[in-house]
Amino acid sequence: MRILYFSLGYCTHDHRFLSAMTSGGHEVFFVQLEGNQRQVEDRPVPANVRQVIWKGGREPFRWGHLAKLTFDFRRLTHEIKPDLIHAGPIQTCAFLAVLTGFRPILTMSWGFDLMDDVHRNRWWEAVTRYTLKRSTYFISDANVTRDKAVLYGMNPERTVVFPWGVDLQHYSPSTVHRSPSNFTLFCNRSWEPRYGVDVLAKAFVKVAATRPEVGLILLGGGSQGGVLRQILTNGGVIEQVHFGGHIAQKDLPSWYHQADLYISPSHVDGSSVSLMEALACGLPCLVSDIPANRDWVREGENGWLFRDGNVDDLAAKILQAIERRETLAQIGRNSRSTAEARADWKKNTDTLMKTYAAVIHLK
Repeated sequence: MRILYFSLGYCTHDHRFLSAMTSGGHEVFFVQLEGNQRQVEDRPVPANVRQVIWKGGREPFRWGHLAKLTFDFRRLTHEIKPDLIHAGPIQTCAFLAVLTGFRPILTMSWGFDLMDDVHRNRWWEAVTRYTLKRSTYFISDANVTRDKAVLYGMNPERTVVFPWGVDLQHYSPSTVHRSPSNFTLFCNRSWEPRYGVDVLAKAFVKVAATRPEVGLILLGGGSQGGVLRQILTNGGVIEQVHFGGHIAQKDLPSWYHQADLYISPSHVDGSSVSLMEALACGLPCLVSDIPANRDWVREGENGWLFRDGNVDDLAAKILQAIERRETLAQIGRNSRSTAEARADWKKNTDTLMKTYAAVIHLK
């Protein structure tokens, strides 16, 4: 079938969805809303995917451009004549697609659109309701976002939930034994308020005060970079932190392999792909106690939960993990088993293909 895939930019998730579509034998047209503003994937767009040039894709989305973009996107649908549109996030790409009047539309939540953006103001709530009530079908990677979609008007009988998953061959446990004299924490969440990396920085200051052998790897970047460095500098632990920057997908496993414990302090999330990568690499995981994380981490089995936003609880849980390091190998094996059972992208794409087949029979 002919699929028009509409996304903000081009990231790892976009690459994987586009690859799955072409591997499934579909003819794929890729439209970006913000283009180079959201170009964070280092791999080229998959072969046979047609990148579409239009009036969008050159600058950040502005509500003042809504009419112009809607008319031009409608033009694309008339020219391409897709069998379906796969669009998300909800309040931008999916909203634009819905406004064109084209059907069927498969709206995809990216997690943050329903867990965070929808609460910005009444306008964003209204756009969310409008889009979901007019979407043909809805997919997301976590039950918590699916439930929110239903709350905002999505037909519950036209929803599908499946984890986006990871490549289990690329992300696999290390065969190198870690040194017992050091203990390394790892976090690659973006340095933005919703991901709570500042909470981790404060907790690390507390932990390092009594355990000088502990180190921290922070990957990525974001608007809180200055705040994080100030916290770590004031705490006297900046020398114990390695800032790795932005890492290509092909190199990420080696960074997970340097760690003893993966930490995600996110305040909002769907099924976190970085968490699934850590599980696949056989890492014990310490994550914030929020609904999406509880779907993946079982206390004491493949990791631990800490009270969301609570610096003291996070620090205490890190210290407990260090003190129980003789149990971490088994916990890591349990992590890998969790990934094999639920986070295999190759298996999960079957659900996506079946969803496409269901969508085209609905209007």
